[in-house]
Amino acid sequence: MAEKTKPESFSPETAPTKTYSLVELVKAPTTMADRGPDNTIFAFPAVALIELLLTLGVIVVLLGMSLAVNAPLEEIANPNTTTDPAKAPWYFMGLQEMLEHGHPTLMAVLLPTLMVLFVISIPYLDNDRTGSGVWFTSARGKRITLYTALYALIVMPTYIFLDSTFPPRELLRGRLPDFLLQTIIPAVVMGVLVLLPLFVLFVITKKPTPREIMLVLFTMLFVSAIVFTLTGFLFRGPGFKLYWPWDMPGGYSPWDNL
Repeated sequence: MAEKTKPESFSPETAPTKTYSLVELVKAPTTMADRGPDNTIFAFPAVALIELLLTLGVIVVLLGMSLAVNAPLEEIANPNTTTDPAKAPWYFMGLQEMLEHGHPTLMAVLLPTLMVLFVISIPYLDNDRTGSGVWFTSARGKRITLYTALYALIVMPTYIFLDSTFPPRELLRGRLPDFLLQTIIPAVVMGVLVLLPLFVLFVITKKPTPREIMLVLFTMLFVSAIVFTLTGFLFRGPGFKLYWPWDMPGGYSPWDNL
């Protein structure tokens, strides 16, 4: 009885000259035909038109302000007489207000540099795509932002008032080194005020996401900048002291700086 031979199994080794492959035909469009990346919009024309409208709106507002507000030239500057109060333009008012609370190197160089570096580093510190394009990411993000903004609106004006009314550098002058009074103490106080809501976030949520941490820090930076700018612009009068805007001495009006 003849013995059957076992057929050899097919493999690339047995067919080294194989130049074909098996494919499957389906009745459907290709995977990327007429499709773009998910959850995106075209930069042109959708975003470009919105940016163009915003640009035109800003131009209209600035043109209206230039027509409505009179900005005459003042008399020639007298080096023997200093304007009181000598205020910077409103967009530098927050920085000038900060100078009232610490050494210029700290308030005008170190802290602004840290703020700018922080804003630049946000995309690298928070690179999670979850919730991208959604205001405050989630409902919890909205609550975090709201509570942080309320905290800054209460704490920062209180700090400005107390530090201006009872300045440690004046009360403790001669008792402690000037470097400690004008640099270390203001830096520690500002650091505690800024990081306190972040500490509360860690206590409540145990493990906050990088997005939530950025929301707290950026909200503190944004709201504090507004508070310091408005304080210097509206509430600083002659001698750069605090007054109510409607109760400035000497007939001074903060609106004249516009």
